[in-house]
Amino acid sequence: MELPLVVGVDGSNGSIDAVDWAVDEAARHGLPLRLVHASLWERYEGVVPATSLERPAEQVLAEHIVASATERAHLRNPDVKITTDVIPADAASALLEEGNHAAAVVTGSRGRGELKGLLLGSVGLAVAAGANCPVIVVRGDRAGLAGSHGRILLGAGEAGECGEAARFAFREADARGCLLDVVCAWRCPAYETADHAALAREQAHQHEEQAAAVLDALLADATGDHPAVRVNRTTVEGPARKVLVHRSAAADLVVVGARRRSGHFGLQLGRVNHTLLHHAACPVVVVPQPV
Repeated sequence: MELPLVVGVDGSNGSIDAVDWAVDEAARHGLPLRLVHASLWERYEGVVPATSLERPAEQVLAEHIVASATERAHLRNPDVKITTDVIPADAASALLEEGNHAAAVVTGSRGRGELKGLLLGSVGLAVAAGANCPVIVVRGDRAGLAGSHGRILLGAGEAGECGEAARFAFREADARGCLLDVVCAWRCPAYETADHAALAREQAHQHEEQAAAVLDALLADATGDHPAVRVNRTTVEGPARKVLVHRSAAADLVVVGARRRSGHFGLQLGRVNHTLLHHAACPVVVVPQPV
């Protein structure tokens, strides 16, 4: 039985984008779609007037949110199998639990009631940082959301850090029939280049070769199952977070890995992933790598 693609829905604009994106993704991979609304009832007290003597207003709101999301998903692709649920819990905890039985979890970039100035809502950040399955935060410009670039971007780190991310990226590029752009950023620390120009060039060359070796190892491990995928491999000098944000403007999806240390609490994202989740011009996939 195929694990579902789980989508957190709350009626916000970000949630609507997430539903649209997830329907297309479910159809692309032949996955069922599970639409989940999770909220502590009291948070919605008074948001809408009660419409029934039998049902409290907050229940009516929850049912309306799920029904609207379901209708939208059916209209977008009636062939995708859809199930729904309303979970009386806080959204982050509910989606983290759902992620234990999902192919991936999809969220919008900012939910209902969160400050408009926020680049990424607290729920999306918490789920991306802690889920045991891939998490897709649907964000970015219209071209990135529509998948019109024909390019998947993979941020390459050590194979032990992003092997699962590489496999996800290859599967995605294969399913879409698009180019996989694999990028490894490198930097030459200032203390290695301060004294002599020739030494600086030599040190820079060594760092670039190390980045190329990372790409070799990563691609050797992930390419075999998807030989038809076209791969563009690049080493780029500069901070990885800035390099990947810049290149996300020409991508339909950016894929990065995240270490998940057993028994470790708190956000497990890293600076690069955190920056992408807030600033990428297309949806971001964070793929956990058990350590």
